[in-house]
Amino acid sequence: MVHNKILRQLEHDIDAVTLNGKDVPVKLRVHDSLFVPFAKWPMLLTGNYRCVTAGEPISIRESVQSDLALSSEIYSAVESIVLRLGGRADDLVGFDKYLAATDKLIAPSSVARAIAGGATAVERVDKLVQHIGRRCGVAHPAIDRTVALIDAALARTKLSAA
Repeated sequence: MVHNKILRQLEHDIDAVTLNGKDVPVKLRVHDSLFVPFAKWPMLLTGNYRCVTAGEPISIRESVQSDLALSSEIYSAVESIVLRLGGRADDLVGFDKYLAATDKLIAPSSVARAIAGGATAVERVDKLVQHIGRRCGVAHPAIDRTVALIDAALARTKLSAA
């Protein structure tokens, strides 16, 4: 298709760009599968959104590594949602690879920092995945707890902002 050809040319052109002799920090990656962007969903629900707590935000590493069995269950549940939507297993990042990457993720996620900073609205991939999962027949109590916790935190910041 013409649009894919344009995207692939943009990908190539961006790869060729350098600033002061170094690669630019942002890349464009074109994938044949529409589901590659969904590969982030398990990571977001297992780590990023679980950085939000009733108290201070925690690091992504802590949110994932503090209970490996639960993290693996959440990751698997979200993977199954993506697969039921038509994604392929090879579109996804395996839990073990993600777990290894969390060793370096020592700060809270941007969504947790935003909520802790008083944001009254944030991107709600957690709620989207919960809703789609229910429509696909996949639910997990930890996802429900995360959504409820974020709903409550946002409601508190909205009240204090009013």
